[in-house]
Amino acid sequence: MALRRPLLMGNWKMNKTVAETRAFAEALARETSALDASADYAVCPPFTALSLAKVVFPTRVAVGAQNVHEAASGAFTGEIAAAMLKELGVTYVLIGHSERRQYFHETDAACGRKVAAVQAAGMIPVLCVGENEAERDAGETEAVVERQTEAGLAEAAEGSAIVIAYEPVWAIGTGKTPTPADAEAVIAHIRAVVERVKSVDFAASVRILYGGSVKPENIRSFTDQPNIDGALVGGASLQPESFVAMAVAMTGGEVE
Repeated sequence: MALRRPLLMGNWKMNKTVAETRAFAEALARETSALDASADYAVCPPFTALSLAKVVFPTRVAVGAQNVHEAASGAFTGEIAAAMLKELGVTYVLIGHSERRQYFHETDAACGRKVAAVQAAGMIPVLCVGENEAERDAGETEAVVERQTEAGLAEAAEGSAIVIAYEPVWAIGTGKTPTPADAEAVIAHIRAVVERVKSVDFAASVRILYGGSVKPENIRSFTDQPNIDGALVGGASLQPESFVAMAVAMTGGEVE
């Protein structure tokens, strides 16, 4: 992990208005000194708050988007193209979050095309992979994340940055979590898949995050693992105090 900068990323999902985003930013600005410069930080607000977030978030906190369409433009009502996000100053784009796969039927192949579109626009895709409870119980965890990773990287440019987030679906918002050792084992497998389909150097440079019921009290137990380079956090990222506490814990400080 020493060669890969830790990354803490908050996914707000369908939460916070523009006014609430501003209030979050103002509170976070008062705590910016607690965000250690050894790590990277990002928050993914709803589309409606992206342009404001770029202006009001502390400069140390990058802006991410929660989704993107694979096409550059066209008759896709309600969708957002990569160039539109780039124009707003977006740095990261989530791709294939389990909720997008489950509720909006996004396929592995579509996720691969989205990865390529985001990279081509000069942003960093965050490819989300993970098994559901039935797949875990059937012993299919490694097969599922391998399939999703291979498809997600199928059109990825090796010279462009990408982040992968392992989020076991059964742990998202449930309070359940794998043990840090179990999460490390799956993420080590994902890194091995990246090495096989791309290269040793590419696999060594890719940051792989853990996500699923992460909070200030447990984040360090995950990010201390050698292959886990940070966290993708949902509910615990909605409050600035919690986001800062996770940042402090992840970078080795004491959570008050």
